[in-house]
Amino acid sequence: MNHSGVTPLAFRSGFVTLVGRPNVGKSTLMNAIVGQKVSIVADQPQTTRAQIRGVRTTDASQVVFLDTPGIHRPRTLLGERTNQRAIESLGSVDLVCLLVEANAELGPGDRFIAELIHGVGTPAFCVINKTDKADRAQLVDQLARLGAGTLGDFEAFVPVSARTGDGVDVLIGEIEARMSAGPRYYPEGTITDQPESFLAAEFLREQLIAGAREELPHSIAVVVDELEMRETRRGEPLLALRAVVRVERDSQKGIVIGRGGERLKSAGTAARLELERLLGVRVHLETIVRVDPDWQRRAHALDRLGF
Repeated sequence: MNHSGVTPLAFRSGFVTLVGRPNVGKSTLMNAIVGQKVSIVADQPQTTRAQIRGVRTTDASQVVFLDTPGIHRPRTLLGERTNQRAIESLGSVDLVCLLVEANAELGPGDRFIAELIHGVGTPAFCVINKTDKADRAQLVDQLARLGAGTLGDFEAFVPVSARTGDGVDVLIGEIEARMSAGPRYYPEGTITDQPESFLAAEFLREQLIAGAREELPHSIAVVVDELEMRETRRGEPLLALRAVVRVERDSQKGIVIGRGGERLKSAGTAARLELERLLGVRVHLETIVRVDPDWQRRAHALDRLGF
């Protein structure tokens, strides 16, 4: 019984989706909000291919964030499917956050996504990201354009820098304030509901596309097809995984493997260390590379790869 005479606030919870054009910083913002890396980040656009869930829990609330693929003009069947995943998320959440850039003109892509959001009718914020890359005049001008209704009406306009963290706490506070009373969807301590196999595949793909040029980043797919919990000789838990890297051409296979296998080896080591930090257990990661011609454009290949 509460003897203070003050009614305790109800626990709040809900689902929020992050949407926007490719490369506006959705994955970086997701990681900043959750406080740990759960979604891969790259300089290349269209890196995120699936809905990634990140969970932020406090004593008063739990908010589940969906990091979606960037909505873009698709050139492949994969692009069409990732677009659809992002669009479908708009009507299945309590709040939508549209990310735009503080240091870039608002373009037709931003307007197209804003129209989709307003058409669904889910409450929405406009998050102006990359304030660290904009000077004060740019930010003021961008806020003025948005405030004048360039992308329509939003419940709030919140400037942030996902990279530096500036403004992220303000955004979180605004989001939590708009959540309704609800249950704890995930146990305390959960920061993502993605299985270890998915995280391992994503971390390896991130390392392989880092610094890659032209079409190679989009031609790489990674699937973990074997996962087993073992013990080391000392009796410590060991997560053993086998990752298959798929590319579309033989020339790409050589690039991914690198001279003497060094590129694949270093990418595998970096991904293993990321996974060990996240999961808190030793990891053994085996990697192989296979050629799967034009997998981005073949429905059967996409089905098999989980897209």
